[in-house]
Order: sequence, then structure tokens, then C-alpha cells
Amino acid sequence: MDYVDPSRENLERFKALDRNAPMHLLNQIRYRDRAAYPREHPADAHRWTGAEAFAEYLRLVVPRIEALGGGLVWNATFECMVTGPAEPEWDHVFVMGFPKAANFFALVTDPTYKREVVVHRTAAVRDSRLIRYRP
Repeated sequence: MDYVDPSRENLERFKALDRNAPMHLLNQIRYRDRAAYPREHPADAHRWTGAEAFAEYLRLVVPRIEALGGGLVWNATFECMVTGPAEPEWDHVFVMGFPKAANFFALVTDPTYKREVVVHRTAAVRDSRLIRYRP
């Protein structure tokens, strides 16, 4: 089963955790071969790959996260699997950090983020995991 958005149950558990605690979010992303934008969205004309659409998402979201006091904590390029299957399960793995979980909620409930930014993530992602850790 592929996951792009959180289930209601997982979101409720997430919302019940301490919003004043610092938080790291491990992002595991598998891209679509071709980004799936709504036909009326201007980016649909680009015919981007999932990787290209996700790069656009990061270009737009990282400054917003930084404005909330957070940022990219870890990002790296896959080289080889040491333990596990020869090929990685995920196309992109990174960690975003927030000084407080409340800052993440401010991001994802922002009307401009919802209208202009998240559409690129949704178009790009075939499957994902978003896992909260306390640093």
C-alpha cells in the first residue's frame, strides 16, 4: 500500500503529542515516474518527473520552514546498500527539524502553503513515510 498523506488515526496521534517539544521528521520518499498535477495547474505543462516536482516542492517549502525556525537537518545522496536489498526502497531520504512541533502545524495549516506549495509534493510522491522523532 502506498501512502502520500497521513491517515486520520496517525494524524490524531501526531496531534496529541507535545507541540512545544522540538521535533525531527524523517522523510522517506518514492517518486512517481511522471508528476501528477491537476490538469488546470500551470506546472502540468512542464511534464516534470516526480523528482523534478519534488525539487520544486523543496525549493518552495524550505524557506518557509526556515522562517519558522526550522530547517533541513540531514540530506544525503545514496551510494550503496550495505545491509539489505541491493536497491534502496526510497528515492529520497532526509530529515527536517523544527524547534517546536507547533511550527510544523503552522506550516501545514498556512493557506498559502496549502494553495501553492503542497500541490508539488502531492504531484511528485508515489509513496512516502513521515516519521516524527524527538532530537
